[in-house]
Amino acid sequence: MEEKQGVLFGKTLRQLESEVFELGLPRYTATQITDWLYKKDVTSIDEMSNLSKEAREKLSERYEMGLSEPVKVQVSVDGTKKYLYRAHNGKFIETAYIPERDRHTLCVSSQVGCKMGCLFCFTAKQGFQGNLNAGEILNQIWSLPERQLITNIVYMGMGEPFDNMEAVMQSLEILTAEYGLAISPRRITVSTIGIIPAIKTFLELSSCHLAVSLHSPFEEERRRIMPIEHVYSLTQVLEAIRSFPLGKQRRISFEYIVFKDLNHSPRHVKELARILNGIRCRINLLRFHPVPGTPLKAPDEKTLQEFKTALEKKGLTTTIRKSRGQDIYAACGLLSTKEQQPR
Repeated sequence: MEEKQGVLFGKTLRQLESEVFELGLPRYTATQITDWLYKKDVTSIDEMSNLSKEAREKLSERYEMGLSEPVKVQVSVDGTKKYLYRAHNGKFIETAYIPERDRHTLCVSSQVGCKMGCLFCFTAKQGFQGNLNAGEILNQIWSLPERQLITNIVYMGMGEPFDNMEAVMQSLEILTAEYGLAISPRRITVSTIGIIPAIKTFLELSSCHLAVSLHSPFEEERRRIMPIEHVYSLTQVLEAIRSFPLGKQRRISFEYIVFKDLNHSPRHVKELARILNGIRCRINLLRFHPVPGTPLKAPDEKTLQEFKTALEKKGLTTTIRKSRGQDIYAACGLLSTKEQQPR
């Protein structure tokens, strides 16, 4: 998706109103454009047939649509598909489509690579290679062959969403606005490792669900696997969440990858119950997908189930997320890293 000129897809209604004003076009042209961009399947400005010829010519001189089909797909035996999209900087990002009965979840990326350096994440090993713009985030949804089947969207792919706050919030507006895709915010979850200023902004300006990567209730231990703990402590993150009135419809979840012999002891259970006391939430236990270059390992199934039971006995709503697509580089970042290696 090379940006030789401006890109239309991914612009908000307010941005388009500003753009058409600069072009000397009527203000209502912006609403017409959003209708073509986010309600209809057009791939070119010329197809926007209710725009005047003058308007189409002026738009075409300055903008391209900005849509891009996936360049590769891997299909798992369980139906999970991992799509590879090309980013504007020539790098690649991953998008995972996860169908399960009547639920079809799409996991989108927000950055190329990541700068957060979490020990268990393969995307981190790519290093940070750039932010996606709002159009590139939305294109993962719009250009997906299974777009019409999607029921839920999670920002849990490559990158830290709250490290690319402007583009992520812009994409969320377009996803949920009536002029946009009009998807319920209850169908969208944004995951973060815990960047507090962005959490506050997100909770204030969006109604989407929030997921926080926790992985250990002990700050020293968490610091060893998640460097962000040096900047924003877990205690501060939980304080920020507690300070915001969440309402009954909004869901807060804590993602917890279980590592063998590291973070599933009775001591961890007791501390999790203590620090999450008073927060209406659930814990999602995740199986660790081993990645090259990390000493971390996955526990056996019995250990995982015992940990879940122990948390539930403490009154914590706990689920174990089903592992999907393990035969197609399920861990985030593996496929795109492989694609970018010299051949």
